[in-house]
Amino acid sequence: MKVVKKKQANGHIKLDATASSAEVSNALNQASEQFCAQMNIRPEGSKTPAQVASERLGIKDLDSVVGQQAAEMLVPHALNKHNIVPAFSPQPQATMPLKRGRAFQFTLDVVPKPLYELEDYSPIEFSIQAFEPDEEEVDRQIGQMAQQFITFAATDPHPVQKGDSVLLKMSTTKDGEQVVGLTTDSRSFTTGMDLMPVGFEEGLMGMEVGETKTFKFEGPGLDEDFNEIMEEYETTVTILELQKEVVPVINDEWVAKNMPMYKSYADLRADIDKRVNDQRRKYYEDYKRNMAASELSKRFKGSIPDEIYEGSMAEEQRQLRMQVSQTGKTWEKFCEEQGGEQQVNMMLMVSMRQKLVQGYCLDAYYRHMGLSYTDADLDESCFQLSPQNPHAVRVRMEQNGLGFALREAAERLCACKHLVEHATITEAAPESATGPRIVM
Repeated sequence: MKVVKKKQANGHIKLDATASSAEVSNALNQASEQFCAQMNIRPEGSKTPAQVASERLGIKDLDSVVGQQAAEMLVPHALNKHNIVPAFSPQPQATMPLKRGRAFQFTLDVVPKPLYELEDYSPIEFSIQAFEPDEEEVDRQIGQMAQQFITFAATDPHPVQKGDSVLLKMSTTKDGEQVVGLTTDSRSFTTGMDLMPVGFEEGLMGMEVGETKTFKFEGPGLDEDFNEIMEEYETTVTILELQKEVVPVINDEWVAKNMPMYKSYADLRADIDKRVNDQRRKYYEDYKRNMAASELSKRFKGSIPDEIYEGSMAEEQRQLRMQVSQTGKTWEKFCEEQGGEQQVNMMLMVSMRQKLVQGYCLDAYYRHMGLSYTDADLDESCFQLSPQNPHAVRVRMEQNGLGFALREAAERLCACKHLVEHATITEAAPESATGPRIVM
């Protein structure tokens, strides 16, 4: 992409950009894939998004539908050419529509991100709720483990009732031929769990231990054209014993027998505790950093230009509308649930101002302290965006020209970490403790 940069008298930056035909095709492909994902349709086999959109939605020219979205995807690449960090994402202006097979010329009117200074850069002080491990979740996972190792033991005989567990012997045929999967000399079966057809369970009701009974029941099958049909089965069942579930006690003896990779029950519990609470500790660190950034933002002095508010609000509204559409709701329905569109815009304005102020304060702190972000900060910033696949987020952002946004996120994360490391933090003590404790 060729990009010519011109500084304007009003402090804006004008970018005249020309995207190659290959860059145009790539942007249209990405926008088409994104459109299909938003509409919950997926290309099948060798079919392109355009072919699927035509077949499923009747859209004959998908490129024309996603043209504006594709043009917006070219904006970050133009900004990245001159390492410009905008106050908000500018909208591309063009005299000709985006079209495959030809270059695309567009202009950007960029408002650079403003730089502010704080009057005070001394360490901050704030209070925070102390971290508490989630012991209940550890207990729940150990309980689930016990459920996976349930055994059965004989119990006092009585006529079979719904909910009973029985040990049975059965031989089943269909059209005179034995059904292997329904023939066994010994199988534990619990009634009332919809594991077998209703007719089979009804046949067991009232049977006694030692009793043998032959009866018929209907079960699902497939005809020659693979259509689902109901078929008749005949089975001979003997009740060998009534059973009760035995849930094991997870202790040292059980661990030694079933999970010898652990030295003891305490070792097993410690491993589960680590897995459960490591994630909680990461969120807790984010909580501390958010609190630190909020405290630092109280030192903000100055005003944010209206054009930055308006541009940032427009961008935030576009993103919110996209998120709402992905849930399957209409924008009107969403606003109705939130108390009306005016209320939604009011909440967005409050949230936007807080986000802008915190970001500008962290930028100032980062510069003043002479900090430098690391590669680990870049990765952690991506983890915050997508804990499931942070590496994919980083690759996608860098490929899409959003390196400047990724660097900004890493710088602000670095500033937050430095704030927390040097802050005086008062943690609210757990209920068992006598009072608050100070963490330096």
